[in-house]
Amino acid sequence: MGLDFDSTEKELEALKKITERQKELLGGLYGDFFNTAKATVNNAKNSLSGNGFNYDAIKREESDNKTTLEFDGDKTETPKKPESFTPSATSSEDAMSKANSALDEAKALIAADKHAVAASGPKEEEKPQEPEEDPMETLDKLIGLATIKDDVKELAAFVKVQKQRKEQGLKSVPVSLHLVFTGNPGTGKTTVARIIAKIYKQIGVLSKGQLVEVDRSGLVAGYVGQTAIKTTEQIKKAMGGVLFIDEAYSLAQKDDAFGQEAIDTILKAMEDNRDDFVVIVAGYTKPMKKFIDSNPGLKSRFNKYIEFSDYNIDELEQIFYMNCDKYDYKVDEDVKHQIRALITAKKIENIDNFANAREVRNLFEEIITNQARRISGLENPSNEDMMTITLDDLFDKPAKSEEKAEEKSEEKTEEKLAEVKEEASETEAKAETEDTEVKEEVTEETASEENEKE
Repeated sequence: MGLDFDSTEKELEALKKITERQKELLGGLYGDFFNTAKATVNNAKNSLSGNGFNYDAIKREESDNKTTLEFDGDKTETPKKPESFTPSATSSEDAMSKANSALDEAKALIAADKHAVAASGPKEEEKPQEPEEDPMETLDKLIGLATIKDDVKELAAFVKVQKQRKEQGLKSVPVSLHLVFTGNPGTGKTTVARIIAKIYKQIGVLSKGQLVEVDRSGLVAGYVGQTAIKTTEQIKKAMGGVLFIDEAYSLAQKDDAFGQEAIDTILKAMEDNRDDFVVIVAGYTKPMKKFIDSNPGLKSRFNKYIEFSDYNIDELEQIFYMNCDKYDYKVDEDVKHQIRALITAKKIENIDNFANAREVRNLFEEIITNQARRISGLENPSNEDMMTITLDDLFDKPAKSEEKAEEKSEEKTEEKLAEVKEEASETEAKAETEDTEVKEEVTEETASEENEKE
């Protein structure tokens, strides 16, 4: 039977239109689809990099007669067909085969992309950040420190106005932002330094406002030349904020080349970065005064002192109850006067070296440890039980093992005393016997001498 060429031509023309429509509907599967698919995978790579997914696992190989995609052990092979369109009875099958192969390849790439997303885990929802509290409000909430609060507010106001004058083309008075904090431990020096860093950022004299806290061990290395490197690392961390050096006087010990190297490095950084770097040094009052006076470079840069006085008993008591509120503890009313007495006793015991808020924190931890020991012995304690601090919690109680050890020790002591008493009684009886015998001998000798005389 002969072929109807007119009919075949019509069918091929219709197929050609269908193929063109497929290209339009499928986004150019024969051309730009793979570029789009690759872009999708690349976007997934960029957005999900660092989540442990091996993107090299997506492999694509091209050969003369097929395209092979391999992902996670699954292979998809797509046969290639000649792109020229020749009128034959199988042209429609070739076109559909090519479309289906392209679709299979698309599915493999999309599956790889989905697998990448799954491997990276669900994207964590970003929690809305709470608005930062105004540093001045934070300062006002601190317990005590009335003089410190006034000093900080005056300093902030002066710095702010001088900055505004400079911005408006007026002459401004040079002001050193570097500070010296003096006072005993636990008086709030680090807390206030952190607040000042935020205030400086707020008024625009620092770009970041972070606080980097260090001491001698964070600045000084064990070998010549390494101290400058170590100190510079800390300075870089603090750039745009405040470098807070606790017990800074430990850097200026006699014949201490390492400490001097750290001081020199800090002074150079203060000179080179006047507009975006602040140093606050802190420590005991007398050693800090001696430290600043020991070096002309320090004395010229640190001319603002803030003295942190010890807390009084009322303020220390407030600090104790602040810790209770913070960690959901409450104190029985009849116990409060005992806590005040304990705080007073601790301050009197360490009158020359009292650690203030730090000492109160230690007392709080001792008391809640005692409370935990007591609560652990209760069956099914209630929230009220776990929150309440009672009189028994204020004093250490030995554990049962320690009580048994003490009982045994007491028993041994009593036994030893009994033995000693028994030995003493025997010795005393023996002494009495010997004394009697001696007396009898003396009496006999005396009688004998008298008889001789007669």
